[in-house]
Amino acid sequence: MSEEKKGFFARLKEGLAKTRNNIVRGIDSVFSGFSAIDEDFFEELEEILIMGDIGVSATSDILERLRAQIREQHIKEPSECKQLLIDSIKEQMRVDETAYEFEKRQSVIMVIGVNGVGKTTSVGKLAGKLKDQGKKVLIAAADTFRAAAGDQLAEWAKRAEVPMVGGNEGADPASVVFDAVTAAKARGVDTLLIDTAGRLHNKKNLMEELRKMNRIVDREYPDAHRENLIVLDGTTGQNALVQAREFGEVADLTGIILTKMDGTAKGGIAVAIQSELKIPVKYIGVGETIEDLQKFDSDEFVNALFDVKKDDTQEEEA
Repeated sequence: MSEEKKGFFARLKEGLAKTRNNIVRGIDSVFSGFSAIDEDFFEELEEILIMGDIGVSATSDILERLRAQIREQHIKEPSECKQLLIDSIKEQMRVDETAYEFEKRQSVIMVIGVNGVGKTTSVGKLAGKLKDQGKKVLIAAADTFRAAAGDQLAEWAKRAEVPMVGGNEGADPASVVFDAVTAAKARGVDTLLIDTAGRLHNKKNLMEELRKMNRIVDREYPDAHRENLIVLDGTTGQNALVQAREFGEVADLTGIILTKMDGTAKGGIAVAIQSELKIPVKYIGVGETIEDLQKFDSDEFVNALFDVKKDDTQEEEA
């Protein structure tokens, strides 16, 4: 496990402390407080998971899997279920390797979401990560509504040493996307990252703008691999789920960047989002630096959530 990864895991673990107190204490009390695995036991577990923002759909899937395993393995003691529950949540959140196909191909990644979720910052961090992998990256500043959005992105572009197109306040976002696609093709760019305005999901014209930008990329760059990543703020809990659903109506969402996971009591939302929407969490953010955005790893996340101690052999494998 690299030092960067170790540092990230430690910060993630620290960041999930509030969630851990919220969920894990309750779960531990169920496992130690019940002497038999009966309906009351499952009901109590269900309530704790739902209260921990894991969501109704994910909770019922997790508990269904748990019930089946208890039957198959003839488990009688509640204390023996804890590891099964942890493994069930990990399984629920597993991200397929194909989720990062865009790293291997010429890609256009559109980053969308409401204001204040860390969208522009995520674009900057992602640009830095892809550049470090040896990719030729171009950023398009198509958030032309918000004053200083272009300046903020330009700062990140400079930090990541990546060129940027657009950034003029009041410009037509669709024309910025057109210029960026033209430039990406001319320069043989590997990844074009498009920052978009913080659309409030109830603003029809902004949603229409998003459709228009997608159409331009479809028309002008049909061979590019496409990603629409939605940035969601982990601290908003169930509200993040509502946002993702509404954006999903106008854009084909391919993945989630979950930000602000440092210090939220609602970390269970990561499980809910993936389960309810069938969209993988591809990146998770716990801080301000480029290293603080990492690919989502379900084992690491659930280990951090449940404070599972990793032994050295597991660390070596990681």
